[in-house]
This record gives sequence, C-alpha cells and structure tokens, in this order.
Amino acid sequence: MPGLQSPNAYPRTIDNGAGERLTFTRRTHGEAAERLELETVVAPNAGPLMHVHYLQTEALTVVQGRIGYQRPGEPPSFAGPGDTVVFGPGEPHKFWNAGSDELRCTGYVEPPCNAEYLLSAVFESQRRRGGKQPHPLDAAFLVRRYSDEFGLVEIPGAVQRLVFPLMIAVGTLVGRYRKYAAAPPPVQRVRGS
Repeated sequence: MPGLQSPNAYPRTIDNGAGERLTFTRRTHGEAAERLELETVVAPNAGPLMHVHYLQTEALTVVQGRIGYQRPGEPPSFAGPGDTVVFGPGEPHKFWNAGSDELRCTGYVEPPCNAEYLLSAVFESQRRRGGKQPHPLDAAFLVRRYSDEFGLVEIPGAVQRLVFPLMIAVGTLVGRYRKYAAAPPPVQRVRGS
C-alpha cells in the first residue's frame, strides 16, 4: 500500500476501476497551508459518494465537460469549463460527471492531511473488486481510522458506530489489515473550537 509520496514521486495516478482516475500532480504551498494539487478524469455518471473533509478545503475547476455537485438538502448544481466549485472544511458534498463525455478537472485539497493515502487505499480496494464499492472490511477500517479527517455521509452513523467496530474485529482476526501496517497516523480534529 503506498504511503505519503515524496515531492519527486509526482505525478502519480490512481484508478478505481469505476470510471474515476485521479492524478496527484504535486504538493505546494496554498493560501493557508500545504496543498495537494490534482487532476481528475471522471466517466459519465461516475463520481464519489456524499462525503465530508472535516479539516480540508476541496476545490475542482472544470477543464472539460459538465460537473454536477450537491450538498445535503440542496438541489443539484452544475458547472462547466472554467468554473470552480469549492467545498469548505466540514461541508458534506458529492460530485459526478453530469455530461455525456469525460469530465476533466484540476483541483486541490488544502491541507492534504491523509487524503492521498486514504484515496489511494480506497481506490485500490475498489479496483480489486472490479470497480464496485471498496471491500466493506477495508471501508470500515479506513473510515474509522481517519474519522477525524473524513466521513462518508451516506453510511448511517449508527452503522459506523456499532457495525464498523465488529467488522474491524473480523478484519483484524483474518489478517486483512496487515497491508495497512505502514498507514500514516490520523490527524486529530480539534473539537468544539
């Protein structure tokens, strides 16, 4: 499992086998913190589930195609070439290719925290399952390990609190998580400030 990359390791591309390809292009200094710059290519109708970055700003600028995006409780919105969509820290969102051709975007995550590692691990698990959802044992481990950084909004909280620990126990028992032995430590979110 790839860990955090050195600046000389870029660009690096990951593919989830479900129509999403993500290239980490470089780490640089952003407006407020370190920034992980990226390029993404998304097939028609593909895109991530509703999720949240608790500590990071995520921005996508459309280069080609049409992006659909949505925040909970809001109707879908759309943007085209030259438009930038920004999701602030703690703002749940999802996006997808709302066109009939490839969606190409440039963007960034600021600060990176463990986004590169987490996305690489999730994409690898998903690709190994033929582009379907990541293996449930992998998803449970990664979502719990990095719960102060990221969240999956579409998985009910009760499932994450009650079922995920049981799944992690099973995954640990069968040795599934040895591949995450070099996983970077989670970044702790400061609560109540």
